This record gives sequence, structure tokens and C-alpha cells, in this order.
Amino acid sequence: MESPQFGLSALVQTIKESPTLAVSSRAAKLKSEGRDIIGLGVGEPDFDTPQHIKEAAKQAIDSGFTKYTPVSGIPGLKKAIVAKFKRDNGFDYGVNEVIVGVGGKQCIFNLALAVLNPGDEVIVPAPYWVSYADIAMVAGAKPVIINCGIEQGFKLLPAQLEAAITPKTRMFMINSPSNPTGSVYSLAELQALGEVLKRHPQVLVATDDMYEHVNLSGEKFHNILNAAPELKARCVVLNGVSKAYSMTGWRIGYAAGPAHIIKAMEVLQSQSTSNPTSISQVAAQAALDGPQQCIEPMLVAFRARHDYVVDRFNAMPGLKCIRAGGAFYAFPDAREAIVRLHAAGKISAPNDLALSEYFLESAGVAVVPGSAFGAEGYFRISFATSMDNLRNALDRIQSALS
Repeated sequence: MESPQFGLSALVQTIKESPTLAVSSRAAKLKSEGRDIIGLGVGEPDFDTPQHIKEAAKQAIDSGFTKYTPVSGIPGLKKAIVAKFKRDNGFDYGVNEVIVGVGGKQCIFNLALAVLNPGDEVIVPAPYWVSYADIAMVAGAKPVIINCGIEQGFKLLPAQLEAAITPKTRMFMINSPSNPTGSVYSLAELQALGEVLKRHPQVLVATDDMYEHVNLSGEKFHNILNAAPELKARCVVLNGVSKAYSMTGWRIGYAAGPAHIIKAMEVLQSQSTSNPTSISQVAAQAALDGPQQCIEPMLVAFRARHDYVVDRFNAMPGLKCIRAGGAFYAFPDAREAIVRLHAAGKISAPNDLALSEYFLESAGVAVVPGSAFGAEGYFRISFATSMDNLRNALDRIQSALS
């Protein structure tokens, strides 16, 4: 006798699987079947976690630091986060204004669930990191997507922000350096956005700085609170150790903000994952407190790869790619190539999904379609892989476009 097929909740049916993880999973499956696939989908540094961080984790294991910890993070790590904000950003936070989560994604989830109600609106500039809109919907809110194309450097203009704010607007998400585009807001651009936000005190600002230290330009990093410190009482700063220290699998993110919001996030976390992994917290403390020069070899490699990738894309027919200021992604505009390939019968439909499928099937290269980031007609590659892989992959893409 067959078991009954239970229906799924309305909530889970409103959200989708992370497209970047789905692309990586498909590429891995094709590889396992013997296909020659180069995966450029996943946003993960190809460097090992620095040795001093791994040694701290080993010592934690050997000393028996393997039990539950406080839900919001061990005191040593929270103090390291407070010190990091003071050292790197000039922000003054108390340990009661800081929380550690199981990756940056959990911190964003907890924030959304802590402050959003059904019917609230969340302003999300596009292209956006794939999870922002879905996390807002999980909280019952409505993501309000604002298109910020290549013509404006993938950055939100103050007039666009002003026009999008309504009495229902509860949160504004900003991500700089950006995933997927690598765009970075200047201090002046942030000041202009800050002037808009000051006029709308009901809007909470969530700034995702996960790629803060993946700096390709060498210019000083600025957070929106550097530009508009008056917003501190309604701003939550989100960050983590995944990208800067090549610690994606350790799953440690953190957030700082008003104490009552941070406490609400802690309550939520106490009912979901409880504390982040004890050993990972010790490793994260070593990352933040330890020598920061360990980041530099990654940056040297990322800068060289970035220059190579952007130059190659701009030499390919139908592609246009602007230089990034941070992160390790390129986000070419492929709209012209899509029209041409569809007219030639090489892709099944005139969109970026068909283009990505064509690259995977015909060229053996896995990329993420721009529509996953709210930007139809583009695609994203991660250059957090070897130069040999990039040369091979871009040769294949160029051949597929020719």
C-alpha cells in the first residue's frame, strides 16, 4: 500500500532553491557522469583556510571545547567582532549589540524574522544576492525590486530609492561590494542614499558587507554608517569570515545593531540552530584577532584574475563587462549575444536561462544566469578558481559565442 503524498506548505512553495547552489550541484552531477565540466558557479575562494586559524580549531578540539556555547556566540569571539568593527570601520558596539550566526545567511534570516511583518516591503536593488528576496518572503514581506543595470554601474540612485519608499517600507537591503556584480559604493554615493533614508525614519537599513575585505580596487572601504552615522539606531551591519579568510565551510557570520533587535535575533536562533559550532567560533576568533596579512595573497590572485576575465569578456562578441571594485565575480551583459545566438538557432529562447544552458551543454562551462539575481540578460561567473581553469573556460565561452 502506497504512503499518502503529503502536501507542502504555501510558504515553502513561494520560495525557490538557491540558484547558485543548484548550478553547482548540476555541474557536480555532470562531472560525476564523466562530462568535462568547468564550474564557475559557486562563490567560494579556492584558497585553503590560513594555517593559524586551523591550528586554533585543532587546539579547541584537543582541549575539549566541544560542548554547547552561549546562543549568541562565545565571549571571546564577540569581543573580537566588537574590536574588528572599531579597528576596520570606526564603529562602537557593545557585546550586547553583536550576535554570531551559522553563516551570514542565518543572520539575515533572523533579522528578517525579527523585524518584518506580513505586508511590509523590503527594498532590494537588483542585481541582488539570490537569497534576499526569498528571505523577505519567508518573513511574509514583499520584496520591492529596483533595477540598477550596467548603465548605472549596477548601483542604486538616490532618486530610485526615494521613489520606491512607501508607508509600508520597513527595510532597505544594501550589499557593497556586491554579489553578483562586484560593484562598490563610494562614500559620496552612500552619503546621497543616506540623505534619502534620513527622511524616512520608519526604514531599517540592513547592510551586507560580507565581501568587505575582498578589495580589488585598493580604495578604502566605506559602509553606509561611515557616510550617515545618524542611521546607527536603525541599521544592522552584517558580515562574516567566509570570504575574507576562505572559511565558507566553517559557517560563521555575525551581525551588529540595536540591542533589542540583536536580542530578538538571539531568541529566534535559540529556537532554531542554538549556538554556532563551538570549534568554528574559536577559529573565527583567531581569524579576526590574528594577523590580517593572510588576506593579501588571495587579493593579489583575485586582482590578476579579475583583470584577465574582464578583458577577455570585453573582447568577445555580444558581451560587455565593467570592472569590479570588490568580491570575486564578473557579471557580463550578454543581451546582444543572446539576441544573436537565438536568431542563429543556437539557443532555444532569447533569455539568459537558455544561454546558460547552451554554455553548459555545448561548452561544458557552468555559469549562473543573471535572472537568478533579478537581472535578465546577464550571467555571473566566479573567478575564485585557478587561472588555468579561467583560461580554459573563457576559451570555451568565446568559441560558443563565435
